[in-house]
Amino acid sequence: MPAPFLLAAGVGSALLVVWFARRLNIADREGHPVHLAWHALFSYWPWLLKEIAVSAWQVCRIVLDPKLPVSPTLVRFKPSQITDVGLVTHANSITLTPGTISVEVSRDEFLVHALTREGAAGVRRGGEMDKRVRALESRPELFP
Repeated sequence: MPAPFLLAAGVGSALLVVWFARRLNIADREGHPVHLAWHALFSYWPWLLKEIAVSAWQVCRIVLDPKLPVSPTLVRFKPSQITDVGLVTHANSITLTPGTISVEVSRDEFLVHALTREGAAGVRRGGEMDKRVRALESRPELFP
């Protein structure tokens, strides 16, 4: 029965690595933003999961439509995020949402591919996702 031993060894190893990282002061707030976890868990993630479900339904309707009303579009826009964590969260959230994918990401500009022109227009306007990620990253108690 090696499974309990392997699980215990894995948990022990993980705890030891965390202890070493904290003791050596090599874990920074940007590299592993644990400080965002609770706020994101209760405000951002439920909203994002709803958006993923709605987008998945829309993509299913488009793909199953006999006319296949796709209009692939690339759109550029300026993100409002100020931290690397915010930029990565925004870009990954775009990619997680069916029908859109982040192609290029920089502080100045995102390039996003959308399945339809309507989806591209939603991204171009800045949209709710940009505002929510900006609100998540701009909480002063999270980034002293």
